[in-house]
Amino acid sequence: MTQHKKILSPPDRERRSLAWKVAPDLLASFRYAWQGIVYATRTQRNFRIHLAIAVFVWTMCWLLSLNYLETAILTAMVALVLVLELLNTALESVVDLTVQQSYHELAKIAKDCAAAAVLIGAIASVAIAGLIAWPHFQALLEPAILTPVKSYFSPQKISLFP
Repeated sequence: MTQHKKILSPPDRERRSLAWKVAPDLLASFRYAWQGIVYATRTQRNFRIHLAIAVFVWTMCWLLSLNYLETAILTAMVALVLVLELLNTALESVVDLTVQQSYHELAKIAKDCAAAAVLIGAIASVAIAGLIAWPHFQALLEPAILTPVKSYFSPQKISLFP
């Protein structure tokens, strides 16, 4: 859900009064994009959660010594979820602007579908991360934990004649 706690102050309103126009230069485009990231980080709890998970994923890539391809795939999945969350925020803001303080079933459907897109992207990302990371976890656990457990439960040869 979007949070509209901050009302634009006069300088902010003047600066964004021409927001409907195309950015005058490339630097302005990047500045507007950065403002979107800052807005999402400040106002969207789920975006902050996804950023924390991104830091966790990249830390695990380093700790598990994942190769470049595995790290690139996980980075792409993190980026996908963050992009979906930004699109969800933008859609919610536009819907809120359109319906204002009233309830409309189509607004609910639009918001729910956008949230579902983020959820599906997040689930797919977790599944892909699990498929990539599991062999590395298994390799770490094998000598320390799994080998003693396997040997404990393996059938021992019993000889009737010494």
